[in-house]
Amino acid sequence: MRPGPLAVVAVVCALLGASGALVIAKATGWVDDSTPQTVVLTAAAPGTPAANRVDENADAKPLAGNDFDPAQIYRERAAGVVTILALFGPQGSAAASDAAQGSGFVVSEDGYILTNSHVVTTAGEGDATATAEAASTVFVEFRDGDRVRARVVGWDIYDDVGLVKVDPSDYALTPVPLGDSARVVVGEPVAAIGSPFGNDSSLSVGVVSATERSIASLTSSYDLVDAIQTDAPINRGNSGGPMFDARGRVIGINSQIRSESGNAEGVGFAVPINSARRSMEQLIKSGRVRYAWLGVSTQTLTAKLAEHFGYPKAEGAAVQMVVDGSPAARAGIQAGGSEKEFTGIPFRPGGDLIVAIDGAAVRTAEDVVRAVTERLFPGETAHLTILRGTKRIGIDVVLGERPATPPSSGR
Repeated sequence: MRPGPLAVVAVVCALLGASGALVIAKATGWVDDSTPQTVVLTAAAPGTPAANRVDENADAKPLAGNDFDPAQIYRERAAGVVTILALFGPQGSAAASDAAQGSGFVVSEDGYILTNSHVVTTAGEGDATATAEAASTVFVEFRDGDRVRARVVGWDIYDDVGLVKVDPSDYALTPVPLGDSARVVVGEPVAAIGSPFGNDSSLSVGVVSATERSIASLTSSYDLVDAIQTDAPINRGNSGGPMFDARGRVIGINSQIRSESGNAEGVGFAVPINSARRSMEQLIKSGRVRYAWLGVSTQTLTAKLAEHFGYPKAEGAAVQMVVDGSPAARAGIQAGGSEKEFTGIPFRPGGDLIVAIDGAAVRTAEDVVRAVTERLFPGETAHLTILRGTKRIGIDVVLGERPATPPSSGR
């Protein structure tokens, strides 16, 4: 782990939460404290829908042309972006004890709305090991100011994805089309629409600064290894809102900012929409998300590390540790030895080098996480190609389910 800079850099959610959000909510009309009102809070309806895929609106097509036109994106997509108010507190009280405000976007005519898990649950409130709890009640406000009640369908703390649903008979919905985040490239223009500081339907633009960025998670003990980085201004309240490409397709869910001041400073992060879609489909089908787990910690092997420690290949994921009793341990994956240091990097040489999973090349430690968690499910078998010394070996591993807290940093 490399030492951090001397300046304190905070990673914060783009959500204005708890009591601070309640102040903004009152100022923007979300909560009116001038006239006493009685709000009856009821539990979310039990059960989950039977469908396992979102039937995207046939009218929600990519915009014509290849030019980046933020005004056109706003005209065509703003109606599908919503502001979300989540209330936390005892059921049946006149007002919840805490409130938080974020953003979201409509993905189907059936009423499904994607957002972040930290917008509609207690995930991300300090203790990443604590069990997340859903907001006691959720309201969705549309661009014209109309509000409807929503229920929390489920959430994924690992990719910070939340899914809520409104009754489509309550409002004429305008879904937005989902793109393909695997095709996103550094330098392409993007547009973000959301409700920063309670200012609904706000547009900001920028470019993709990086892809497959590994960042600390707000809501779990596992890193997010495939975040999209952008310089588009993302502030508190943008959490859960969409990041659009030039053709008006959602390529990510705005989630975090890295800042020294707590406000946008040109380093924002979005959960890629392919990951969010995977989570959404599981939530619609079963109400929960399951991730496969291998049970190793790895270090990216660079050319210099390979040369110094005598690896026959200068690319791959060097196994550092193997969790006792994990799928990797049962399959015979070998960990590295005692910890050494080279160019300031701690490294355990002598273990297996993972060079491919199911035939797809592994070049970095993050590639292992992506291959296991994004393409496979618990109970499925992963075929690992490894180098053990100079010998190339194929090992089949029956994957387990990711534990809530990573034991010994095992993936």
